[in-house]
Amino acid sequence: MKARLILENGMEFPGISFGSEKSMAGEVVFNTAMTGYPESLTDPSYKGQILVSTYPLVGNYGVPGEETELDLHKHYESGRIAVQGFVISDYSEAYSHWNAQQSLGDWLKSQGIPGISGIDTRELTQVLRESGTMLGKIIFENEDIDWYDPNKDNLVGQVSPNKKQVYGSGKIKILLLDCGVKNNIIRCLLERGATVIRVPYNFELAKADYDGLFITNGPGDPEMCVPTIATLKMAIADKKPIFGICLGSQLMALASGARTYKLKYGHRSHNQPVQRVGENRCYITSQNHGFAVDELTLSSEWEPLFINVNDGTCEGIKHKTKPFFSTQFHPEASGGPTDTEFLFDDFINLIKKCKNQ
Repeated sequence: MKARLILENGMEFPGISFGSEKSMAGEVVFNTAMTGYPESLTDPSYKGQILVSTYPLVGNYGVPGEETELDLHKHYESGRIAVQGFVISDYSEAYSHWNAQQSLGDWLKSQGIPGISGIDTRELTQVLRESGTMLGKIIFENEDIDWYDPNKDNLVGQVSPNKKQVYGSGKIKILLLDCGVKNNIIRCLLERGATVIRVPYNFELAKADYDGLFITNGPGDPEMCVPTIATLKMAIADKKPIFGICLGSQLMALASGARTYKLKYGHRSHNQPVQRVGENRCYITSQNHGFAVDELTLSSEWEPLFINVNDGTCEGIKHKTKPFFSTQFHPEASGGPTDTEFLFDDFINLIKKCKNQ
């Protein structure tokens, strides 16, 4: 069936449906990664967004199965597709991979997510880079639907679990505030011998027994996470180690009194270079975020930890005297570069040090 992507500026991109024939609206963003579409599509940070893949060929290795391992989906970042729709240039009907169970199109159809191919994603990406991220909708035939602005909703409340879940049985207890966690974050913590206590984003900290606090990635405007910010204000008044990733970094900044702002089109790729402050080494990172920390608003107790080499934005912060730090990028990237996975080791070592004091 023929389909159209319509942007709020009036531009239309005609294409062909390869997913569910269900019209959807959201915020249009682009990702420059060459691989990893099963991981990207199930990343809760994309909640409310229509994802554009700049890589021209998608679908050639199909989609893996639904197997679980450690009570987590083995091949996905969450249990469901998170995006509102998927926009690509060329869709490969034939797929081939050793663990493929179905085509990308069939997977999208099974979860009611539209996919549209035959789009000039180079032109579309240029529009988004020049004009900035904007609202859009994928519609079929002569149908029409209302615009939807996900930034006005508390998206974290939609992707965060409603109950506690415990993984592992290690001696180190890590309380994970789930704002839309990617499964590989939990795997990285379990691989380092931790017990991970996964709780909702609005969990009351006073009820928990833990050695270290972890704040996850997630979708939307960080200022919407009012209960999480309140929880973090309590946590940073203590001395237990804290590690935040992506949205977690923004929430730490807000809890410390700093501000965040919306980027023009965000950072979504596997090849974002970042530099640790005070070092000459550059790390290649995977990222997915539309907001950033304004480092100029950090208090005297905090300082930037990483800086984006492309545009100079703040890619993480740390406390000058307490064991608190964060990264805007994903050191657990799956699929993607793992240059910075050592940060999980740093977090575990901080916890061990604090426990032995």
